[in-house]
Amino acid sequence: MAEAPASTEDVKAICAERDIRFIRLWFTDVLGQLKSFSVGVDELDDAMAGGMGFDGSSITGFNAIEESDMIAMPDPSTFAVLPWRPEEQGVARMFCDIVTPERTPYEGDPRHVLRRALARMEEMGFDTFNVGPELEYFLFRDQHGTEVLDEGGYFDLTTLDAGSDQRRETVLALEQLGIDVEYSHHEVGPSQHEIDMRYAPALKMADDCMTYRITVKEYAMKYGWHATFMPKPLLGENGSGMHTHMSLFRDGSNAFYDSNDEFFLSDTAKAFIAGQLRHAREMSAIFAQWVNSYKRLVPGYEAPVYVAWSRRNRSALVRVPLYHPGREQATRMELRCPDPACNPYLTFAVLLQAGLEGIEQGYELPEPMEKNLYHLSPEERQRQGIEQLPETLGEAVEIAAGSELVLRTLGEHMFNRFIEIKRREWEDYRVQVTQWELDRYLSVL
Repeated sequence: MAEAPASTEDVKAICAERDIRFIRLWFTDVLGQLKSFSVGVDELDDAMAGGMGFDGSSITGFNAIEESDMIAMPDPSTFAVLPWRPEEQGVARMFCDIVTPERTPYEGDPRHVLRRALARMEEMGFDTFNVGPELEYFLFRDQHGTEVLDEGGYFDLTTLDAGSDQRRETVLALEQLGIDVEYSHHEVGPSQHEIDMRYAPALKMADDCMTYRITVKEYAMKYGWHATFMPKPLLGENGSGMHTHMSLFRDGSNAFYDSNDEFFLSDTAKAFIAGQLRHAREMSAIFAQWVNSYKRLVPGYEAPVYVAWSRRNRSALVRVPLYHPGREQATRMELRCPDPACNPYLTFAVLLQAGLEGIEQGYELPEPMEKNLYHLSPEERQRQGIEQLPETLGEAVEIAAGSELVLRTLGEHMFNRFIEIKRREWEDYRVQVTQWELDRYLSVL
């Protein structure tokens, strides 16, 4: 894969070579929705030198109108040509860091939140936080309903898998965008799919998640279909998750590996995992941030809700994949509760901060739970001290609102905006009268 451009001159050279006419400047709002505006290639020098100003008051979670001037500073290392746009007079994109008119990082910028978490990691002596998320999605006939395209199942390779060509084109496009793909396949649910990106440092991977989501949607639209990362669009079927693999590296070596441990986990890894478990309920509103997220986080559909860890047991919140000799660098933990509609910058930031908290405070990792947690009674889980994730967004938001870890991760500005937005979403949902209620109660009450 070609080396990423490092300067304005590198970017200009690629634009000249590839006949690029427009550059889209990408950034995200607090909820992880992709925002974009375009500049012509003639404006590139000015954009790279001084950034491009915009009104932040219309961006969810950004400043109010009386203090809304923002500047988008393009990151040249994220330059990539968009493969779904025409080759002649083509279009490229760059992710941006958002700064204030005083040129200080804007505290409402999700990319800055992740950069701040990575700075803490480096202060603690680690070089890299590697992340490997597995984003699942559904393909529907159109955006107006949930008509599936096939009745295929996990790993099906038959005419049942209507989305195989769409996946193929998406993978090829992702590779053109500088994203390594490990594999792709049909998922468990009808018309459900997964494309797994190869792990990467957290900031690049957060950018890649944003790119992945829009690429999947673009190539679905090419076929006249609609791709959605909604966590639970179909009643009675598995939802879409974003199982997230994580590891810390120091001096090029995996800080999670210890050859002398029975689980091949270092003390660093154990404390990091303990941090994830201890703060899981507080972080839930970040990695599962929508009302619909909690329709997925219910027992019986492969989405873990019980706060425990194991090696093989996929009903636990955290799984540690089995060690294979010679693959020490692959030692990692897998958190199975995030969903693909989260804001990846905030999610990776809060997961890292929770793990670092465990390392810094010396949290102890409990014993692994290798039995199916769904089969335990509530009394058995309580006896063994196994907590459960929040059952609703309302519950999750109130737990997050009292979390010192989430406040420190997001910063006061973003924390207050996020909690305010999510409380409003929950209240809007809570007062709805649903068809289920009408069917259940109207005729008998």
